[in-house]
Amino acid sequence: MSRPNGAGQSIRGPQSALTDFLAAHNISANQIRQDAEARRRAAEASNRQEESTPAGQDEEDDHPLASRARGRRAAASQGEEKRKKDQKQLIEKIKASKSFQRKKRKLAGSDDEADLLETIFKERAAPLPGQMENCAVCGKRFTVTPYSRNSPDGGLLCSPCGKELSEDAGPAKRKPKRATNGVGRRRQIASAILDGTYRPGAKSLVTLCIETLAKNIDLAEDLGGLPSMVIDKIARKLSKHRLLDPTTLHLFLQPTAEEVCIYDGGKLSSDDFIKVFQMVPNLKRLKIRNGVHFKDEVMDFFLTRNIELEEFYLHGANLLSLTHWKKFLQQKGKSLKSLRVYWTDKHFGDEVLAELEACCPSLECLKVCHNQAVTGEGVDSIAKLKSLRHISLDLRNSVHSDVYVHLLSEIGPNLKTFSLARVADADNSILDALHTHCRSLKKLRITDSECMTDQGFARLFKDWSNKGLEFIDFKNCRQLDSSQPRSNPNKIGLCSEGFKAMMAHSRKTVKHLNVQGCRHITAVAFEDVFSADAVYPALAKVEVSFCEEVNDFILGSIFRSCPELRELIVFGCMKVRDVPVPRGKLLVGVPNAVGMVIDGNDD
Repeated sequence: MSRPNGAGQSIRGPQSALTDFLAAHNISANQIRQDAEARRRAAEASNRQEESTPAGQDEEDDHPLASRARGRRAAASQGEEKRKKDQKQLIEKIKASKSFQRKKRKLAGSDDEADLLETIFKERAAPLPGQMENCAVCGKRFTVTPYSRNSPDGGLLCSPCGKELSEDAGPAKRKPKRATNGVGRRRQIASAILDGTYRPGAKSLVTLCIETLAKNIDLAEDLGGLPSMVIDKIARKLSKHRLLDPTTLHLFLQPTAEEVCIYDGGKLSSDDFIKVFQMVPNLKRLKIRNGVHFKDEVMDFFLTRNIELEEFYLHGANLLSLTHWKKFLQQKGKSLKSLRVYWTDKHFGDEVLAELEACCPSLECLKVCHNQAVTGEGVDSIAKLKSLRHISLDLRNSVHSDVYVHLLSEIGPNLKTFSLARVADADNSILDALHTHCRSLKKLRITDSECMTDQGFARLFKDWSNKGLEFIDFKNCRQLDSSQPRSNPNKIGLCSEGFKAMMAHSRKTVKHLNVQGCRHITAVAFEDVFSADAVYPALAKVEVSFCEEVNDFILGSIFRSCPELRELIVFGCMKVRDVPVPRGKLLVGVPNAVGMVIDGNDD
């Protein structure tokens, strides 16, 4: 069948809704195209006219096309100014960020800082989700999404290239989930108790501020006029988290300060220690722990400064030579009142102690701990220091008891502190010398003795003219005989009679009591000492770890007899089962599933 062919007939397909809308409103796509071409030609003509206009001629033109062109140029100029303003604000924001400040301190020069700023700016100025960007690897143009990956060399990656990078990098590490059952909280409390910083109840505002400062220490510029007690707490907090380094040291070096405490100098160099003496001219008290780089050059610089130290605490400075120790005492010892030396046993020995008599006439406190160089000859030199009030010795060389007896006979009447740690060969003669010569003792420590007997301890405290002690530590004074671990026929160590005499003598004054490892104190002795009518008004901390006879009843008696008790330590006391702990008191070391620490909540 034939179809007629007419001149006005044509074949038309279906029209879209947009085409119908444009036709209904007399909008022609061809007309729009022609108008655009006309505007483009007019703009080109205006540009050519401006280029051909001589200098000094009035550039104002009332032609509509020229006015429109100037409007577009003004809009473009405003957009450029806005872009530059936004870019400047972004750069300032990057400079003020914590991440930039942290990375900046690790850079040595300004060029590196500029490169770092440019890198971070490019990362921050990346296209937003929904915009188009070219892939940094394959060059393919793609739509940016919130999940688009960054290229290691800068730029963004398309989805296929991002998947390849993920496969090469391996599985992503998952962030550890924060514990929701209180496990992390219990661990923090246990750590604080072992550090001796835990207090029941809510944290004080000062503690919260110090913790916040420690987390943001990179932003701190100056500690201002904070009290010395608060500055000391901040220093301890930073040292605990190993945050004390050359960049944070300046916070504690105030020109008007008289005390500087460095609790962890492991990250400090010799120049940093020299900086302490440069920036603190009025220094009176200096405390340095882990001062590995406190060397001869540091001491040489210190000796050239007009600084008169009164207290010097040095820990771990084994690189300080014998010659410089002597120079220090000869030039700075006149004003020295306290000298405490820990773990510096390479050159600090008998020769240095022999210099103290002539160089340190005002020395009142001397502490030598973890030392392998000092012998009995050095202890004899200490006996010549008539001004001493506090003495603590922890020596690795065996010293005969007669040497300590001579020491007590010479300076015992004025002593307030007498501490001998790990003296396995010390015998009753030292206890008898304490009873005879000491009248002013407040702190007494003798640990790890294998020769002192219960009768010697009883004689020491019976009818002793010394006032009651405030600090008592007889840790591990017990018999060491593997063949007869339970029986103790010779009553070696602190046993029942000595324990009862000790507590009767210092009932009203004792604040700290440590009888750890004195396993031959019987349950009857504990019950007599902490009986129903016994009260120890000042006792705040007690340690009875590894005293085998301690049980729930004895612990209850201790809590009842000590109203100010804050902490009771019972490691190794296997007879402790389920003792009620009064509110606000701590029971540490309970051998059960509750945990190491029980914070009292029983009324």
